Amino acid sequence: MPDLLWAPWRLEYIEKATPTGGCIFVDLPSQEDDRQNLILYRGQYAFVMLNAFPYTNGHLMIAPYRHTAEMDELDDATLLEINQLLAKTTRWIKAAYHPDGFNIGINLGSAAGAGIPSHIHWHIVPRWSGDTNFMPILTDSKVIVQSLDALYDLLEAEMAL
Repeated sequence: MPDLLWAPWRLEYIEKATPTGGCIFVDLPSQEDDRQNLILYRGQYAFVMLNAFPYTNGHLMIAPYRHTAEMDELDDATLLEINQLLAKTTRWIKAAYHPDGFNIGINLGSAAGAGIPSHIHWHIVPRWSGDTNFMPILTDSKVIVQSLDALYDLLEAEMAL
């Protein structure tokens, strides 16, 4: 039997994020409350949002507004802006968290691990030398030490500089 890690604060998000047939990468940007929807930055063709179920502190995602699962369906302007946002997000995270490196990637299709395979998105995950701790090894659990609200505030402050 697996060990359980008590995290009652996540229930609110899980209930809110229950799929209603829509797509978070389409539905959330169409709303106006960016903080509530974890949208940190809006560009012309793409936006940056916090991952509500992060791999580690500072885990961000970049998604185009266009609803597509395929990279080759994105135009050059969108691809350029996404790459510019990749540079900006790593700069913000470096200033806020001082990581030793990053994992940046895309999971294309459910077989590749995409949790939302119908809408392409990039993951930006800060990493630190020796950042594996005993929790994943002993309990198959990750510990996220900062709330999403605190992360939002920290990165929003870095964006203003």
